Amino acid sequence: MLYGKRLGFFGCTVGIACLIFSFNFYWPKKFRSKISWRRIESCSGELPWDTITPLKGTKAYIIAPYYDNREKTIIRILGIVHHRDVKELYCYFCCTSDNILYTVRAEINIHSDRFGFPYGLADIICSEPPDCTPTHVSVHQSPSEEPDSLTTFKIRNRVRGRLTANFTVCFSAMFGNYSNVLQFIQTIEMYKILGAQKVTVYLNNCSRQMEEVLQYYSKEGTVEVIPWQIQRYLKVSHNWQYPKDDTEIGYYGQISALNDCIYRNMYSSKFVVLNDQDEIILPFKHWTWGSMMETLQQEKPNDGIFLFENHIFPQTVLSNGHFPNISSWNWVPGFNILQVIHREPDRFLYYNARKMIVDPRAVIQTSVHSTLKQYKYSNYVPLETALVYHCRGPLQPSLPRASLIEDKTIWKYNDSLIRNVNKMLKKFKLAR
Repeated sequence: MLYGKRLGFFGCTVGIACLIFSFNFYWPKKFRSKISWRRIESCSGELPWDTITPLKGTKAYIIAPYYDNREKTIIRILGIVHHRDVKELYCYFCCTSDNILYTVRAEINIHSDRFGFPYGLADIICSEPPDCTPTHVSVHQSPSEEPDSLTTFKIRNRVRGRLTANFTVCFSAMFGNYSNVLQFIQTIEMYKILGAQKVTVYLNNCSRQMEEVLQYYSKEGTVEVIPWQIQRYLKVSHNWQYPKDDTEIGYYGQISALNDCIYRNMYSSKFVVLNDQDEIILPFKHWTWGSMMETLQQEKPNDGIFLFENHIFPQTVLSNGHFPNISSWNWVPGFNILQVIHREPDRFLYYNARKMIVDPRAVIQTSVHSTLKQYKYSNYVPLETALVYHCRGPLQPSLPRASLIEDKTIWKYNDSLIRNVNKMLKKFKLAR
């Protein structure tokens, strides 16, 4: 009996020893320490000179890092990566108080909406080192690089500040030598009437006159222009779906720009509006976005993502309405949205895409027509409340005029819009 007890004790001891040995053997491989450190003489490194920064020797590009403590304290670096080739990246944090350089292995989380393209947006996530509050971070594929050879990025959102806007509108990418000046001015002035204080434009290229308009609105404080020269680094597509050629990223990196816009405005704007420069979210029951959103939030206080149906108002079908004091608009290039009051009916068996107004603090990842990860619920706003007025070329060009739906919602803003556009044109000296 004693022998049996001793044998049992021996077996238990050996088992525990084997377990410890196994734990020590496998733990470093699967969960090896993600943080290492070394002392350096000084913290140094070059600042980025563009919105998009290539990482040497990798198929990865950095947009910007953001401090994010909504769930746990992390540094979330927005980057564009090749979904197959980028497997390992490291964050470098320099603590200036004692000149210690921390190296942290990153988690690479590629967003699910790549639409078949080789490159897509990724969250490059690193934990902050202990007892350190870094202001900058560098990224490299190797954990043993010298800091003075790295580009160092300022970490945004560490100091939140106060809300400076109720609504910020994000234009994902202005490209194709965009020159629709009149419609752009009308859209910006409509945003002001509806309650927006700021419009963020990710600018690839536009016409000379459009560039002057952007400069004017920038000086006024309405527009923030973010340079977006993504074609310097990647072969871009004008479409959102992969065309099965050697194109590398879709629609000028639209999804990357939208996510950056949300994080850029996360603590400065109560709401962020995600749409294009030819789209306006028009309320039916309310006059402004503010009163509309107040009602929607009162009805469902746990909702943070509000999706509105996108409806096409073809520029090829113009109304015969006559408006006073707009004769000078004829000299301005572009479309007059007041003449576009007919919308196409929904296409049978086609998904009606939506655009969004979001609480940015509730969003983790977004796509174009919906969020991918979020902290609050989504609200599919009914058509009787509002729609996306999308003034563009027709999607159903063969439809006769009689098959279109007359919708004069834009006309309820006529007086204010005409007055504001005329003021703008007079200041900018576009009208004659």
